[in-house]
Amino acid sequence: MVKKLTILFAILVAVLTSCTDKPGISNINGTLSPNLDSIIKRGKLVAVTDYNSIDYFIYKGEPMGFNYELLKAFTDHLGIDLEIVTENQINHALDLLNSGEADLLALGLTVNSTRKKEILFTDPIAETRQVLVQRKPRNWRSITEEAAEKHLIRNQIDLAHKSIYVQANSAHSERLRTLSDEIGDTINIIEVPYDSEELIKDVAKGEIDYTVCDENIAMVNLTYYPDIDISTPVSFMQNIAWGLPKNNSGQLLAELNKWIALYRSTGSYALLYAKYFRNSRSETIVKSDYYYINTGKISQWDDMIKSASTRINWDWRLLASLICQESRFDPAVESRVGAYGLMQIMPVTGKNYGIDITASPSDNIKAGTMYINRLQSIFESKITDPRERIKFVLASYNAGPGHVLDAMKLAGKNGMDPEKWDGNVAVWLLKKSDPKYYTDSVVKNGYFRGTESVNFVTEVLERYDHYRNIIPEEARLSMVSKTGNR
Repeated sequence: MVKKLTILFAILVAVLTSCTDKPGISNINGTLSPNLDSIIKRGKLVAVTDYNSIDYFIYKGEPMGFNYELLKAFTDHLGIDLEIVTENQINHALDLLNSGEADLLALGLTVNSTRKKEILFTDPIAETRQVLVQRKPRNWRSITEEAAEKHLIRNQIDLAHKSIYVQANSAHSERLRTLSDEIGDTINIIEVPYDSEELIKDVAKGEIDYTVCDENIAMVNLTYYPDIDISTPVSFMQNIAWGLPKNNSGQLLAELNKWIALYRSTGSYALLYAKYFRNSRSETIVKSDYYYINTGKISQWDDMIKSASTRINWDWRLLASLICQESRFDPAVESRVGAYGLMQIMPVTGKNYGIDITASPSDNIKAGTMYINRLQSIFESKITDPRERIKFVLASYNAGPGHVLDAMKLAGKNGMDPEKWDGNVAVWLLKKSDPKYYTDSVVKNGYFRGTESVNFVTEVLERYDHYRNIIPEEARLSMVSKTGNR
């Protein structure tokens, strides 16, 4: 018996020891929930958010959104990258969190007792209440306010036997079930796989009569749809927060709460909140031709970019990101050194291809893609992995291939991988501003300050990731479209 107990004790110690050696803790599916140290070591935070006109969207080619900017501020505070996963269905987002595919839910979730059983909530990032969204009478502009009020629900008891559409698995459906009990009558709650903004639009268009959503979101949408009414509350004020897995070690939650408390006391937070929830320009953004959610366009040059991308075998979204980086889609912009147009091509480069780069946006893009093809031919035999090769091509587009080739030679000479960009060749491109290295015998192109080019690669690929999150992939799939996350 003593021998058996000794063996059992040894096994228990071994199990406990192996658990403490892990970088995270095991979740209900047996996978690990990363702690803060392992996230920092990994170099990025993976966060789930929803894409809509408030939390995360593309406008004039650039990512924007309340949750997106909050997440960026937090990851900048940690000194790591941010990877966004988009998911508008709450139950699917929870699956991503509980499976270990994401570290954090940044959906602006209402804090309630039911959800507290499923996830850990951060301290609040905002506060709001739930309101009924209904249509004003058709002729509301020409009648008195008193007459208009007769057509609107103001007493929650009057919701009895009304059909109210809400997002499935949302706090809004739970609140309506509670409200039905409170008024002692039936509310016909119809749960659908659409988020609040879609349902508000349906109310405005007359396709449904009622929905319920958070008041801060309803107020933003009121600027787009003046025919809706949002003045009937259906809840008290509630906290809005982000969520973590129940089995989180506590490090990430503690760091988030410390950061939220500090950040919410700053002017930066006040400006950010006002930008998305109290900004009269919101209507201008949503009604813009280049608000992607509504129009499916990044810029007026999308068709031209899609066509040009086939000549270089690129995903058009990557080429669009490069063009946005170079010119913000302005076809007439000129740099201080003479680079011109959408792709910021030097006139001499255009002449080499027999193209006047100032003649038209189409000619400018044609010259730019011809130059990209030349760069691809240089690196095709030097970089085996196409996912890595694209980083060298982007760096060369900004710096010129000579400086990148120098950095590759320096990397190889100093024991680093000349076919890897991050942490290898990028490091040596930065060192080319140091005479110790730019005078090295393997360097053929002399001094170069590589900061701009290294940032160029990072920013183009980060924007490309945002485009891939929100913009559907074209039917043609190129090797570049498989670059994956960095």
